[in-house]
Amino acid sequence: MSNRDYGVNILSIQTYLEALPKAELHVHLEGSILPATLLVLAERNGVPLPADTVEGLRKWFRFRDFPHFVEIYIALTRCMRTREDYELIAYEFGAEMARQNVRYAEATFTPGTHHALGVPFDVFFSGLTRGRERARADFGVEIAWIFDIVRENPLPTHADYTLGAALDGKDDGVVALGLGGYEAPHPPDEFAPWFERARSLDLHSIPHAGETGGPDSVWSSIRRLGAERLGHGVRSIEDPALVQYLVESRIPLEVCPTSNLRLGIYPDIEHHPMRRLYEAGVIVTINSDDPPLFNTTLNSEVALLHSGFDFPLDTIDEIILNGVRCSCLPPDRKAVMLAKFKAEMQSLKEEHM
Repeated sequence: MSNRDYGVNILSIQTYLEALPKAELHVHLEGSILPATLLVLAERNGVPLPADTVEGLRKWFRFRDFPHFVEIYIALTRCMRTREDYELIAYEFGAEMARQNVRYAEATFTPGTHHALGVPFDVFFSGLTRGRERARADFGVEIAWIFDIVRENPLPTHADYTLGAALDGKDDGVVALGLGGYEAPHPPDEFAPWFERARSLDLHSIPHAGETGGPDSVWSSIRRLGAERLGHGVRSIEDPALVQYLVESRIPLEVCPTSNLRLGIYPDIEHHPMRRLYEAGVIVTINSDDPPLFNTTLNSEVALLHSGFDFPLDTIDEIILNGVRCSCLPPDRKAVMLAKFKAEMQSLKEEHM
């Protein structure tokens, strides 16, 4: 069904897409901290920043290159010290999700980085838990956590700590073990023992792969890490056999188009393989990655499905629903959420279309 089948104009499409209920599966909590919140944290903890206004921080946030991105990420992390700090970032994340009609999010968090800066597990996790609970109560937003290992950090200390933290938090919202960072120098094989243990203890395996690395990284993540879902995965398009395997095995991709463009994976939206992957039968979801650092939002990424990839509205609906289908929610909760999303989508069509 094409957009013209609904007889809609651009404004009604935009308002419909913004109003859609959504789930996000690839968003980094630290990379979601808004400039106003960062100013509060920096002032609380006496951490100097390159700017002392929201506008100044927005300019500093603008993506230049990967080293600058890492510089900002480290500065964000250094601004958090207390339970109240972690509660604030989780709660504000929930508020921002609610503003975009996101009902469920699986947010990636990097415990090893905070541990390296001297913040104990009990401090950051109790804060995250309190913020998560308040976000659910105040906004109706459900947040789950993916604790990720960073490839560049030293093994085995960092991986041991991250897996231990994930297991300690498994009964309070941690659903998966993730893997981030530059792929090429640190292939997935190095991390197989930690993912094997995580999976044996009922944590999901959701590594980043097929972003800065090519198809070999994706294959290795599937074969050695037991990946159930892939962070990014877009470079799978370079290997037709891999694309076919993803289709047959129903392994979903967490696609973050603006992030891929900002990091130079693709030069522009016309070269991005989102549409080709979808048309090949790969299950795709739409996500924002590090929204303020890439000057995007999940609503902006959803809008790209229409304006950048020219998907018809019924396809956009299906990609949105994939966010629920491919989540780590148990089957009964998925079924309930899917039914609610579908009913709300129908009601929104009647209102906007």
